[in-house]
Amino acid sequence: LEIVANAPSEWYRDIKKYFSVHNELVQENYVLKQQAFEHKVMLQRLSTINAENAHLRSLLNGDLPIQPNAILGEISHMGRDPFTRTVVVNRGSQHNVKAGQAVVDSIGVIGQVTRVYPFTSEVTLITDKELSIPIQVERNQLRAIAFGEGNNTLDIPYLPTNVDIKVGDKLVTSGIDGIYPAGLAVATVSQILQNPESPFAKIVCTPVAEVTNHLQLLLLALPDAKATAPIE
Repeated sequence: LEIVANAPSEWYRDIKKYFSVHNELVQENYVLKQQAFEHKVMLQRLSTINAENAHLRSLLNGDLPIQPNAILGEISHMGRDPFTRTVVVNRGSQHNVKAGQAVVDSIGVIGQVTRVYPFTSEVTLITDKELSIPIQVERNQLRAIAFGEGNNTLDIPYLPTNVDIKVGDKLVTSGIDGIYPAGLAVATVSQILQNPESPFAKIVCTPVAEVTNHLQLLLLALPDAKATAPIE
C-alpha cells in the first residue's frame, strides 16, 4: 500500500527529471554544435595564417639576394584602372617608401613603385605595358630589355632570329639600371615565335613572381638610400 501510494509522486519526479535532463542535453548539444562550427571557422583561418607565415619566412629568411634595406608591405587591393597592371600596398611616404623602388616577393621581381602617397603606394607590375626591366639570360649572360605586354607575359623585342636563347631559359635582372639588384629572378622563356618576313624573333616570357597568390612583398631600398630603416 505504501509503494502504491508513493508511486504517483515517484513517477512525477522521474518524469520531471527526464525532461530536465533532456533539456540540459539539448542545450548542451546546441552549445557543442556552435563551438564545433566556430572551431571549424578558426581552423580555416589557421590554415590561411599558416600559409601566410610560411610565405613571410621565405621572404625574410629565404635565399633571395636582396639588399639589406627593405620594407615589408602587404597588398591592399588591385589597381582600379583596367588598362594598367598595378597593385596598391599599405606602405607610403610615412614608411620611407620612394618612387622607383623595386618590389619583389620570395620568388622574383614583381614590379616597381610608381606613385607614393602618405600611407599607401602604387606598384606597377612588370607585365604592364609602361614598364620595362633590364634582364640577362642566366645561361649565357645575354643582356636585353624586357617589356610588359599588358597581360601576364613579357616580351623581349629586337633580338635577331638567330639569337642564343631557348625555351625554358631563366631571365634575371642585369643590374645595369641601378634600380633592380643584379641576379633577381624575373621570368622564364615560354615561347619563341619567328616570322619569315621579320629579322626579329618574338620572345614571350612568363613572370616567376606570384603577385596573384600572396599578399606580402618587399620594397627594396634605392641604391643611394643607404640610411633607410631596416626591415620592418
